Amino acid sequence: MLIPLSFPFLLWILHFIFNLLNIYPYKLGVFPRHLAGIIGVFTSPLIHSNYSHLISNTIPLAVMGLGIFYFYPKAAYKVFAFVYFGTGLLVWIFAREVYHIGASGIVYAFVSYLFFSGIFRRDNKSITLSLIVVFLYGGLVWGVLPGLEGISWESHLFGAITGIIAAFVFRKFDPIKHYDWEDEESDVPPEKLEVSYDPEKNKFLDEL
Repeated sequence: MLIPLSFPFLLWILHFIFNLLNIYPYKLGVFPRHLAGIIGVFTSPLIHSNYSHLISNTIPLAVMGLGIFYFYPKAAYKVFAFVYFGTGLLVWIFAREVYHIGASGIVYAFVSYLFFSGIFRRDNKSITLSLIVVFLYGGLVWGVLPGLEGISWESHLFGAITGIIAAFVFRKFDPIKHYDWEDEESDVPPEKLEVSYDPEKNKFLDEL
């Protein structure tokens, strides 16, 4: 629980300090294809425009982060690093030449990772998580489309893409646990598994 909960907490601490000091460090965001703007690959997820922006990212970051670190503990740290830096790098290479800030790209990456892990792994646990993600955050899919003013849809799109890539790359981490009894065959012949009850004789026929 340390990483998925401490990361949103860090975002709140930083935002509070920036507001307290009356600082808006937007130049620490990603500014595509400019050398000075590449620092945003490291810092842009830590910066939010206002409290509404921060709140909208906090809950899904905590929920999806807990899901990843609880159900995929061996892959979790690698996934977090991969989507954190991968999203920012793709934004720096391909996005519009404006400052891109906020952790929403990581939110989309987490959601995408959990959903596509169910597709790539195809075990009951992962598929169940995929369905839960669709139920909770399926509406986020519209955020990858351009058109909303002031929204970095590129961060959403490239976050989703890095999540898909991470789900495929780390699909063999944290394999589902199988138990010996699942592979055991019954010693009872199949024809003996069905029994009949005769009410007149008050007894079961074909008793095992």
